[in-house]
Amino acid sequence: MMEIFFETNDVFQLKDIERIAPKEKGITAMSVKEILQSLVDDGMVDTDRIGTSNYFWAFPSKAFHTRKRKLEALETKVILGGRGHSSLVPKSVRRAHDEERAALLKELAALRQKKEQLKAEIEKYKECDPDVVEEICKLIINMRWPMVYYKTGVVSE
Repeated sequence: MMEIFFETNDVFQLKDIERIAPKEKGITAMSVKEILQSLVDDGMVDTDRIGTSNYFWAFPSKAFHTRKRKLEALETKVILGGRGHSSLVPKSVRRAHDEERAALLKELAALRQKKEQLKAEIEKYKECDPDVVEEICKLIINMRWPMVYYKTGVVSE
């Protein structure tokens, strides 16, 4: 089916392809639409809806550039694959165990411990936070009004 597009370098509607494919390439008329849809899904044929019609096209230059990009991607993958052997070495072997790294790890542990202590201290003084105090005051006011209504007999059961 791709030969139809490449030979003519033209844009087709579905009904045109359904008429041409069985005559020129011997493709059964019933499977033309399915084959064309699979080519569109694979990105080998482009399609666009203009008005109420669907148009299909594929040009040899696009196929060439697609293959060229794929080849370049595979070549770079092969080149990078040659350097990837260092990733097979365990991290502990690759890392240099020097004094500076050990000192930084100790400092990091100390800072994390200090962070936890500060969080605990903040939690301890949370009751004095103005936002929390304001929340508690609003809650008390909201709880007081039902009691006043009940006491004055406004709410009767």
